[in-house]
Amino acid sequence: MIDRKMHEIWKEQVAAAQEIKLRYGLQAAFDYVVTEKLLNFISAAAGHPEFARELPRFVSEVRQMFTPAEICTHIARIERKQQAKVAEALEDDEDDTFRESPATVAARAKQFAVIKELLMAPELGTS
Repeated sequence: MIDRKMHEIWKEQVAAAQEIKLRYGLQAAFDYVVTEKLLNFISAAAGHPEFARELPRFVSEVRQMFTPAEICTHIARIERKQQAKVAEALEDDEDDTFRESPATVAARAKQFAVIKELLMAPELGTS
């Protein structure tokens, strides 16, 4: 039953991303499904086997939504943003209470590296 729910979660997110792609464009859809939903799913998969079991299917669906060139382009764009966030996090500005800590920025970059590897791998394996 729990696996079914995990399946429904990512299926709904993929369907929403496809609608976003039609309404708002490729970048908005990529940002929604990759930097928000897939990133959160990977975080959940680290501690919950039911999410981990669904992760390959979710990644496969995302890979089918975008061409390899689109994936490459948007991953590079997101990496540039992350580099800017790292530089910003390292600045010494005590007045900015909403700034993410360097540890938070580094953890997010590490999770995104996993997403990058999964999305850009020539083939997905399921061992």
